[in-house]
Amino acid sequence: MASNVSHKLSNAFEGALAGGGDPATSPLYVFGPFLKLIVVAGVAQVTFGASVWMVVLTIGVVSAMYRLVMRWVTDGSGGSGLSEEEFGGWAVKVNAAITFIEYTLTFLVSMAAMVTFIADRLPVLNEAFFGIQYRTILAIILSILTGWIVNRGPKMAARAFGPATAGVLVLLWTMVFATIWKTGFHLPHIDLRAFHPHYLTYTIGGYVRILAVMTGIEVFANLVAAYEGPASQKSAKAFNSLLIIMGTAAATMLIVGPTIYQFSDPANTHVSVFTQTMDQLLPDPLPYVGTIIGVAVLMSASAASAQGLQNLALGLYHRKYIPYQIGQRNQFEVADKPVWIEVGIVSVCFLLFGTHEETYLAIYAAGVFILLSMTGWAVSKRLVREVVASFSFSKVALIVGAVLAAALTSSATVIIFVERFVEGAWTYFIFIPMLYAAFTYFRIQLGEPSAEMDYLGLLDTTQLAGFGFGQSETSASEFGITTAADPKITWRPEPVAQSTWRKKVVTITKIAVLLDGSHSAAQAIPIAKDIARVTNARIQLLSSVKNHTQAQMEAFETSRKQREAYLKQAVSDLEGDGFTADYVIRPGYIAEAAVAQIGTDGIDLVVTTTCGKSGKSHWGSGGVSRKLAQEISIPILLVQSENPRVMRTLAPKRILVALDGSIRSEKTLPYAQMLARAFGSEVLLTAVPAVPEMKKYRAPAEFIHNLQTEANRNMGKFLAAVAKSLNNAGVTTRTIVTGSIPARTIVAVANAENADLILMTSRGRGKLERFVGSVAQRVVEHADQPVFMIPVPEDLPEFQDLEESLLQPQPEKALVNSPSSAPDGFPSTRWET
Repeated sequence: MASNVSHKLSNAFEGALAGGGDPATSPLYVFGPFLKLIVVAGVAQVTFGASVWMVVLTIGVVSAMYRLVMRWVTDGSGGSGLSEEEFGGWAVKVNAAITFIEYTLTFLVSMAAMVTFIADRLPVLNEAFFGIQYRTILAIILSILTGWIVNRGPKMAARAFGPATAGVLVLLWTMVFATIWKTGFHLPHIDLRAFHPHYLTYTIGGYVRILAVMTGIEVFANLVAAYEGPASQKSAKAFNSLLIIMGTAAATMLIVGPTIYQFSDPANTHVSVFTQTMDQLLPDPLPYVGTIIGVAVLMSASAASAQGLQNLALGLYHRKYIPYQIGQRNQFEVADKPVWIEVGIVSVCFLLFGTHEETYLAIYAAGVFILLSMTGWAVSKRLVREVVASFSFSKVALIVGAVLAAALTSSATVIIFVERFVEGAWTYFIFIPMLYAAFTYFRIQLGEPSAEMDYLGLLDTTQLAGFGFGQSETSASEFGITTAADPKITWRPEPVAQSTWRKKVVTITKIAVLLDGSHSAAQAIPIAKDIARVTNARIQLLSSVKNHTQAQMEAFETSRKQREAYLKQAVSDLEGDGFTADYVIRPGYIAEAAVAQIGTDGIDLVVTTTCGKSGKSHWGSGGVSRKLAQEISIPILLVQSENPRVMRTLAPKRILVALDGSIRSEKTLPYAQMLARAFGSEVLLTAVPAVPEMKKYRAPAEFIHNLQTEANRNMGKFLAAVAKSLNNAGVTTRTIVTGSIPARTIVAVANAENADLILMTSRGRGKLERFVGSVAQRVVEHADQPVFMIPVPEDLPEFQDLEESLLQPQPEKALVNSPSSAPDGFPSTRWET
């Protein structure tokens, strides 16, 4: 495939700048609440070092835990995706509820800390106007400005806030070296008296306050999918990005922390302890430069939380946890309503509770550690399962580390909730159930997107506790399961004898390319040329001009002539390259025109892009390409068009074919064989093993695990049989059985294996679903590769009749420069050579 402009991260430093805004800012504001507690209590000399070293230990073990998360989950869902896989669908809703709260609190803390930094230099902001501090008014204005910038799209946000993270990294390391230069290299001393009952409360209290440096660590697991390269390289780069940011935070804790304690006065409510230390360590005007950097990066962190909320809303909308109105994209292709909701909540909080970051910091940290705890226990559970399957001492050591990380984060969660329950932590016990109930309600009202996306939620393993299950000899009948062959419990691939697709031969004699005159739509032409070159197919350029009234006749005729001139030139270019081509203009919308043309003109393949004239993706919003996939019964090749100025070509070295074990999914095989032989490609067969639905059975975890293992084995046999048939036809083939959620797995495997083309059907095993919300839809939305999709009708007899007709070569029509009529009687124009 021809190289394209990449918008992905290429190295660890880029990733650190892209995702490090939130955790990188934490040293700017965590020392204030920490020192106020221990200095005012008069215990700082005893407890300071112990608290700091406990934080550094936690940073180390949690970072190591995330190395495993990044290896296992490479689609960007991070710890939440792992929690879903290990604990079930309930974890998605809990995670989403906490994440919503956390994004709002991130905005609150970052904006409050930013206003504090500004007030450090402009004390007048601490004065009040009609009972409202000027700093509160400023915070609300800047919150609205941040929301406005973020809602104008990621490019605008990147331009506005991108350099800030680099600036704060420079600032923190400048403080580290300035500290060493002025005071020498001194690490905090651990006084064992800190763990004596008299001091322990303050040691732990300081620990949980400063532990807010861990906030934002999850973002690096979410960034894995944003890097270039195969999965192993992506996860390594993401982890190195994490090390850059968390290493900086740890160095600041250990080296600058003692100096902040020595030089600052926590009782000074007008200037933050970090600003006081900058003024002592750095020569003028560097402290003021540091303040500007701090303001910029804290505003960047607020913007990052708003962008995270946008993405969360889109994800929840696609999975039908929130209504369309909230997940709807604006003209800049982002979900703007969640951001304005966040800004509204933040503004009310500032008016009611003030703009001092310590007001929100402990509550903020509490939610973060709920998420980190869930991830820690999910990692531990996954490791235990791996050790049971294949024992090794190294895995046992990893389990110890994962359990330690989970225990540390869980303990911190409990401590924060106990200590700050009255001060606001109690709100989690209201908001989480409320949001959980709201997500559940909308899921019921809107319907489930697909069985595949939510099957993990059906495995409610919490029901198994206390029932004494777990013996390996337990049989299915003991749980009310009538037979091990019950299709509701186990699944086996359909018999090979029933499948005829492995022996079918298809031909492509005419390719329709949908064009609307835009650069985005024109990206389909090079792909169509590449296929026509190897199949000797005729290319038909198909376009439409919207229907008109008599009053609009003149404007319509002008549009038609412009479109005709455009298509004539395109046909001339194709003829100059040696292709046989023609064009057709039909009235109406392009989707309806394409359906009508396909039904009357023997088209074998439609090639179109996922963007049209507007330049916006119309796939996920119900536009042309998605309507076509629902309406037509012939293959459609969907080309991603991120950069309309860069023409993609198709010369696939590796073709990914997604199967699910059903005969219907094997409809891809004749096309895979034809394309692989034409281009000399390797075919990669991939499948996600079917997972049994066990919610209504109180079956033990071991029993479920055995069924999953059997499903893996059966799917592997199925792919091996398919691979054998393709190998016998002279096609190099490999197989991969992996993953849990089909759409996520298909995209991840395609990226990891550097596939150039994805082949799949739009429906598959089990209950036939509408195309909207299907696995195929989500693959097209998230894949970087072109997707060759073969629609499968719902009715089986009709499906079989249609297959036989589609497999017959269509005779070419010899209509040269002759008019044809559209179904509505409006003359369409065709030039064919």
